[in-house]
Amino acid sequence: MAYVTETHSSIFSNIWAHISVFFTMVGRAMAMSTANAAEARFRQIEALNAKTDEELKVMNLRREDIPTFVFRDLMHL
Repeated sequence: MAYVTETHSSIFSNIWAHISVFFTMVGRAMAMSTANAAEARFRQIEALNAKTDEELKVMNLRREDIPTFVFRDLMHL
């Protein structure tokens, strides 16, 4: 009976492993960045909602326009 074994590791599998780890790290960083940006926007909405109508009027902002104001760069308005 014959047994065949491979004792060498493929250099390509090692390279692919490193590439995979790199892109996993990039993806996680992008997800964290997105989550932080969304949290900052919602904090801004809360801060604007906490203002009085008079304070909003000075800013030329109506209460119902707060989300549009905060997300204006994403809505292309």
